[in-house]
Amino acid sequence: MTETGQRPVGSHTPTSGGLARAALPYVDAAGSEVVQVYVSNSRGWALPPGDPAQDILFRDGCAERGVPVFIHASLLVNLGSPTPATVERSTETLAHALQRGTAIGARGVVFHAGSAVDAGHAEAAMRQVRESLLPLLDAAAASGGPKLLVEPSAGGGRSLASRVEQLGPYLDAVDRHPWLQVCFDTCHAWAAGHDLAAAGGMSATLDALLATVGTDRLALVHANDSKDLCGSTRDRHESIGKGNIGEPAFAELMTHPVTAGVPVVVETPTEKHVGHAEDIAILRRLRP
Repeated sequence: MTETGQRPVGSHTPTSGGLARAALPYVDAAGSEVVQVYVSNSRGWALPPGDPAQDILFRDGCAERGVPVFIHASLLVNLGSPTPATVERSTETLAHALQRGTAIGARGVVFHAGSAVDAGHAEAAMRQVRESLLPLLDAAAASGGPKLLVEPSAGGGRSLASRVEQLGPYLDAVDRHPWLQVCFDTCHAWAAGHDLAAAGGMSATLDALLATVGTDRLALVHANDSKDLCGSTRDRHESIGKGNIGEPAFAELMTHPVTAGVPVVVETPTEKHVGHAEDIAILRRLRP
C-alpha cells in the first residue's frame, strides 16, 4: 500500500461473474491500490441481494491487500427529480448500496448530485434532497456504516451541483451532515466549465473546492481525462493525458494538499485491465 499522505490509485472494477471472483484478479492485474464497484445495475433499478460467500471473499481479499473499497450507486439516482417514483427508487437504491457497502467493507457510496429537470422545480428539488438524505445519513452514522459521497455532475439539465461552488448549498441542505462527503470528478468539473488544463487551473479548482466544502470533506477523486472541450457539459472519459485536460493538470491534482491521502479512482476507457493499468501507473508516477 501507499505511505501516509500519498494518494492510493486504482480503478472502477468489473464484477460480472462474482464480486470476488471477478474483481480481485482485476485489482491485482491493474495494480490497483483502491477499488470501486457497482453493487447493482448501473442503469437499472433492480437491487440484487448479493452473494454472501463472494462478499466475504471480496471484503477479506481487499483487506489483505490493504485496498479501500468504494461503491458507485446506479447512474439513475436523482433525488431532485420532479417524478416522485424516481425519488423513491433513488432513495431505495442508496439504502441498498449502503447496506451492501456494510457487507463488503466499503468506505463510501458515490452518487450523482442529481437534477431538478424543470426550471420551476429547483427549490422543491433541494427539499427532496434534504428529506431523502437526512434519514439515510443519520442511520449510516448511527451504525458506523459507509458514508455517502455526493459527486457533482457534468452540468446541464438543471443540475443541482456541477461546479464545485454549488456543493455549498447542497451540503447546507442537509446541515453539512458529517456523513455526507464529496467525490470530485475531473471530467465532470471540466465539462461544467472549470478550465483544469490552464496552468494552475486544477489547483485553482481544488482551492475553490476546499473553500466550499472545508477540510476533511473530500473522500474520493475520480481521475478522468475528457474527449470534449471545457464547458461542454458532456461526460465522455478519455485515458489520462490523451484527452483535452492533459497530463500536467493531473500532476497538479496528485500534488495538491487537499488530495493528500485521498484515494483516486480512474474510470477511463479500457480493454480488460490494460488501459486501467496504464492510467494507474501514470498517476502513481505523478504523485509525490
